[in-house]
Amino acid sequence: MGEAARQSQYRGHLVKSSLIALAIASLAATPALADEDGSAAPAIVVTGQQLSNRIDNPPATQVTVDAAKIATTVNAVSIEDTLKYVPSLIVRKRSIGDNFAPIATRTSGLGASARSLIYADGALLSALIGNNNGTASPKWQLVSPEEIARIDVLYGPFSAAYAGGSIGTVVQITTRMPDHLQADATLLFNEQWHKQYATDLSLPTGQGSLSLGDRIGRLSFLVSATHTVSNAQPIVYPTSASSIPMTTGAIQTYNRNGVTTFVLGAGDIDHHVEDTIKLKLAYDITDDVRLSYTGGLFLDSTHTRVDTYLRDTSGAPAYTGAFNSGLYWRQQRHWSHAVTLDGHGGGLDWQVIGTLFDYDKDWQASPKATNLLPAAFAGGPGSIQKMDGTGWWTLDAKAALRTGTRDANGTDGNVLSLGGHADRETLKSQTFDIADWRGGLQGTRSAASLGATRTAAIWAQDSWRFAPGLVLTLGARQEWWRAFDGFNQTAAALPGIGQPVRTKSGFSPKVTLEWRSGPAWSVKASFGQAWRFPTVGELFQAVTVGGVLANPNPNLAPERARSGELAIEHRDPHGTVRVSLFDEIVKGALVSQTVSLGGVPVNFVQNVDRTRARGVEFVVDRRDIVARVDVSGSVTYASAITSADAAFPAAVGKLI
Repeated sequence: MGEAARQSQYRGHLVKSSLIALAIASLAATPALADEDGSAAPAIVVTGQQLSNRIDNPPATQVTVDAAKIATTVNAVSIEDTLKYVPSLIVRKRSIGDNFAPIATRTSGLGASARSLIYADGALLSALIGNNNGTASPKWQLVSPEEIARIDVLYGPFSAAYAGGSIGTVVQITTRMPDHLQADATLLFNEQWHKQYATDLSLPTGQGSLSLGDRIGRLSFLVSATHTVSNAQPIVYPTSASSIPMTTGAIQTYNRNGVTTFVLGAGDIDHHVEDTIKLKLAYDITDDVRLSYTGGLFLDSTHTRVDTYLRDTSGAPAYTGAFNSGLYWRQQRHWSHAVTLDGHGGGLDWQVIGTLFDYDKDWQASPKATNLLPAAFAGGPGSIQKMDGTGWWTLDAKAALRTGTRDANGTDGNVLSLGGHADRETLKSQTFDIADWRGGLQGTRSAASLGATRTAAIWAQDSWRFAPGLVLTLGARQEWWRAFDGFNQTAAALPGIGQPVRTKSGFSPKVTLEWRSGPAWSVKASFGQAWRFPTVGELFQAVTVGGVLANPNPNLAPERARSGELAIEHRDPHGTVRVSLFDEIVKGALVSQTVSLGGVPVNFVQNVDRTRARGVEFVVDRRDIVARVDVSGSVTYASAITSADAAFPAAVGKLI
């Protein structure tokens, strides 16, 4: 199929989907019910009333973005957009419909997804099956911007309520439930023009969403659906160290090392069709106790294409094996469930929450390296990776008891929080040969990475106002970790290798001292230690060297972070100004780097002896600097280096 025909097909699919969404929107977009006097009744209640945040009582730096601020300052197409102006955070959203959008923080980069914990109403969105910017990216798709009541962003591992993934940040998304009948519909259209090298594309995107909710007595519900059809710019550009004989069209340029290279074309040009369906229920058992359920279904159908610049002597498009990796299809069906029971009253807040995320179907297929284009367009041998059965579950129980009286700054006299946690992550990644990569019969298994990890933890934290203006928060977290059922197989290692069972434990103390000089000034010093245990993906990856399966280190150790922050903040009726100094030392940092195995350079996850990140963050949020004009912004300087690395000494002193 030619480029013009493909564009026509994509546009036809997009227009059809948009018309369907528009028809649904027209039926659903009835005005919200009004009071008898004709005034609208837009009141919305927040699920849990930020109960989780009240129990955890995070002691260190926190930034909050609420629905009103998002509505007035952010053009939010998806949930990732709502974080774009949060200080020291970057979400790598490459296009609308991008499923791989990891988060970067002031001390961790985009390749360290397991160093951030992202929750929606207590349900884990972080995919702690790996630590990368691909398959381990957060499951943002399960939340829409319209649902948000507020987002709380916590910096650093200073709260005992969170595991080692809090080294970078914790993002708590709190959604809302209706207290009256409401129906909402939105329709979005986006056109992107992309031109680079010899690729010149028009990339339309359409999205329609619909929600219906109400409160009937003690029961409230919200059902929503979002349909997205998107086209993305190329992700890869195949290159060659030299021009290709008997062809024309390669573009000469330089790679990042300043070496001459030739760009052969563009690949991994994605066409996404995605659907997200959610059901949220909340029942007030009493005025102080609520039972909630949230269920979500995410469906994705992705097909990619390539754009070659090469032409043979007859002028026909030409290809090399470098294009194969940019041509694939993916089908996903993921389920998410969360059940919460929470209550409050008499100075006691408590919550029990269980969550489950299941890869019911997750397939990705591509032509084999020997099945070259253009013949592969018509089918032929390929491979398919299936991750069915991958997923995780979590269980948390926690409570906070408030005693004493509040001071003039609104600080509680004493807050004692404690809780328990359990989780399990399962990785099931298997690759099979198939007769036709476009959807043929499945053959023999050629590779497998299987395994599981499990963590149990208890924690306690006490926040004590021991003198006027002085609050001391002490916390501790004890964790027990286990890795088991590890198994690796490649075509070079049959029938495969079973990996050893591993157990580790870690103790993490926390301390924060805050001094408040009235309502205007505060100075806060925080220290925290955190253990981040290896993810199941880091442990059980398969690397083949010289035809032999060489899982590089099935005995990866956990990384231990020691972090500190000094934050000075000024508040007045017009907003806040804050300066934070931060420092983080990680021993045994889990980093993917290159070493020589049998004389062959291989890239895989290893324990780096020591890394250090330090810097300064300046944040300003001012309202009405002149009438009806608000200004907010931030500047962060960070320096992160490898300070000790016996496996790769050349990295010492270099930026991470």
